[in-house]
Amino acid sequence: MTGNSLLPPLQVYALKGTIWIYDMETASQRPPQRRTRSFRGVQTVLGVAILLATLFTALPSRGLVVGNFYDRLSVILTPRTNEEQQVPFAPQAQSQIRIGIVAGHSGNDSGAVCLDGNGNVTLTEADVNLKIAAMVQEQLTQEGYQVDLLREYDARLNGYRALAVVSIHNDSCEYINDEATGFKVAAALNTNDVNRANRLTACLVDRYQGLTDMSFHAGSITPDMREYHSFREIDPSTVAAIIETGFLNLDREFLTKQTDRVAEGVVEGILCFARNQNIAPTPISNLAP
Repeated sequence: MTGNSLLPPLQVYALKGTIWIYDMETASQRPPQRRTRSFRGVQTVLGVAILLATLFTALPSRGLVVGNFYDRLSVILTPRTNEEQQVPFAPQAQSQIRIGIVAGHSGNDSGAVCLDGNGNVTLTEADVNLKIAAMVQEQLTQEGYQVDLLREYDARLNGYRALAVVSIHNDSCEYINDEATGFKVAAALNTNDVNRANRLTACLVDRYQGLTDMSFHAGSITPDMREYHSFREIDPSTVAAIIETGFLNLDREFLTKQTDRVAEGVVEGILCFARNQNIAPTPISNLAP
């Protein structure tokens, strides 16, 4: 740039959205009488520094975002045309939010096993969990999120960082009583953020019940659900919950023939949490099968 060859190196100037860097040593050779211009230069440097500090503070942590940070930063700093400015930046950021979906028992064991009168296996919990989890992953991906479908003891769970992790399970194939129908949701007992964990749980309960019309069995949540092993493996900053979407005995037909509604209920619960949506009061069943 020959027109600017006389400008001092390593001194920062902002001109029409472009940052130029020049040498401070050469800058000291300028005539001292131009103090006003130097003062404006200092103001410009401070302004750029404040802008960069604000951007580094406002953007999500590295664990929740994938992609090239500096590419996105250059988009923010580079002046855009009026037409480009009409395209919102939020959807691009949303597409980078990571969510983990654990298919309970997948890759490890069968979970609950359903048998016919002859003792033949007709259905396994692991198969039902995987089908639901895969549909949840697909629907959330269509909503613009980055979704990892994880096995029960997936190596990726060690130190896993995401907006949320939801593990999908189902209850026993055995007949317990006529009240053994419905779903359960529990948050990690050892969470670092109780408020966000409670909100994730509330969102899952509210949206899943609304989509499926199933009852919520708050009274039959077990310590194993609250102390689910994955909760101890993931990064402490990751909010997590486990949902048992139904009983494989009395709810079997709904779980296997209307799996799309089951998955949609889970998806809506996660979106409620991710988008910080309002949660309407939800009646809680006291049924304890």
